[in-house]
Amino acid sequence: MSKELITKFYKAFSELDSTTMVSCYHNDIEFTDPAFGNLKGERAKAMWVMLCKNAQDLKIEFSKVEATENTGSAHWDASYTFRKTGRPVLNKIDAQFRFKDGKIIKHIDSFDLHNWAKQAIGFQGLLLGGTSFFKKKLHQQTNGLLDKFIKSKIN
Repeated sequence: MSKELITKFYKAFSELDSTTMVSCYHNDIEFTDPAFGNLKGERAKAMWVMLCKNAQDLKIEFSKVEATENTGSAHWDASYTFRKTGRPVLNKIDAQFRFKDGKIIKHIDSFDLHNWAKQAIGFQGLLLGGTSFFKKKLHQQTNGLLDKFIKSKIN
């Protein structure tokens, strides 16, 4: 069941089907990644809706899906053009999951933020992408975009 849930989640992501993705998440979901930091509940769900809605040339490929009754993992690659710079990105991500009540309750995505910054931003990303300053600024930017997206859905 859990392996099928992970597969359902990434198949939906590859089709930009955020409704199905969000349906895989428990209401008390906790999501963490290097770009957004920690998101909980509706904010975590809204992030996937925003990413799917704003995707232009996103291609998702997933593999190595494994799961037990309570935990799981997968590898996924996201290739896209970073809008701010027009630079191509291939982000290689490892995901860890915990399950509760047949849903994903904890989702941790891990990737090399410095490598991502180098691809997405170029020379400045190479210089700054590994710093805590960069990570803090990125969290501010991504969460600011998420706040605006959520606010636009309410109004």
